[in-house]
Amino acid sequence: MAEKIMVGMSGGVDSSVAAFLLKEQGYEVTGVTFKLWDDPQADSGCCSADDVRDAAYVCQQLGIPHYVLNYKELFRQEVVAPFVAEYLRGRTPNPCINCNRAIKFGAFAHKLRELGFDRMATGHYARCGYNAATGRWELLRAVHPAKDQSYVLYNLTQPQLELLRLPLGDYSKEEIRAIAEKNGLVVARKPDSQDICFIPDGDYGAFLRRYTGSEPPPGNFIAEDGTVLGRHKGIARYTVGQRKGLGISLGCHAYVKRIDPRCNTVELTTEESHLFCRSLTAEQVNWIAVDELTGPLTVEAKIRYAHPLSPAVISPGKTPGSVRVEFETAQRAPAPGQAVVFYRGETVVGGGTITNTEDSLC
Repeated sequence: MAEKIMVGMSGGVDSSVAAFLLKEQGYEVTGVTFKLWDDPQADSGCCSADDVRDAAYVCQQLGIPHYVLNYKELFRQEVVAPFVAEYLRGRTPNPCINCNRAIKFGAFAHKLRELGFDRMATGHYARCGYNAATGRWELLRAVHPAKDQSYVLYNLTQPQLELLRLPLGDYSKEEIRAIAEKNGLVVARKPDSQDICFIPDGDYGAFLRRYTGSEPPPGNFIAEDGTVLGRHKGIARYTVGQRKGLGISLGCHAYVKRIDPRCNTVELTTEESHLFCRSLTAEQVNWIAVDELTGPLTVEAKIRYAHPLSPAVISPGKTPGSVRVEFETAQRAPAPGQAVVFYRGETVVGGGTITNTEDSLC
């Protein structure tokens, strides 16, 4: 009897081809789309009404069932509310990572078992498999680095990886579009979603105003020596490393070096070199390739989705569940709230949330 697999379908070309490939491999495939957000001002991008319709149409083309799961309240609690809270703390969150943790693999895995399915799958560009030598399920980078999405999947657990299939990990984006076109899938030329699904216009300030019902309180821009330089429009409008859109003119380029929510200040530097840090601390760490970190480990690490890998040594932090990361070369503007993910070769070792950094030049 064929294994029953439930495929998370966003209405885009990647998840559509994932469903097609799994059906070709002999799985009994069912498509499921998550309804996550209802803001009429943001009904575009991932998980919009149009995307639900596209996913349903592709399932009709493939001759497979399609269902819609309503996770709007869970999405608000686990993704949107933490996103707002982090920005109001002067941090730079990654809501896609929270969505993967809580919904696309968390709630999805629970629903999978409840409905009697054997496996789950998504259209992420990454690979997973069992390592008999270590006795652990592993997450691997995609074969084609340009599209690799393993960075946003570092929170996957061993039980989730055991259930998961990632059929796109061996393909390039161009190959996936070619498969979609060859097989007449209606979404073959549909553009990729580039923005946060609940803020498709990219205006974070306007979203925060709508969500909280108020403007973030203004405060002071300060120099590295503490001198007041002017007034900012609320720390939620800024992120570490930012240069454009600061709303202040110093006669030269200025960059956000640090955000202090306690004092409601945004520290600026006119020296880009002062943004570089050689070490940082991460918390809420999830391990995949190892059960725990017991001592120093040489890895490659990346501090943003599109950031290049950089050699580093990780070691247990001062508090439980934390890690200290020492980079071989200083990194530009690691932002508290973002993820740092660790690799050894193609394998994801684990990752966590950046909490603080240390200035390399101090």
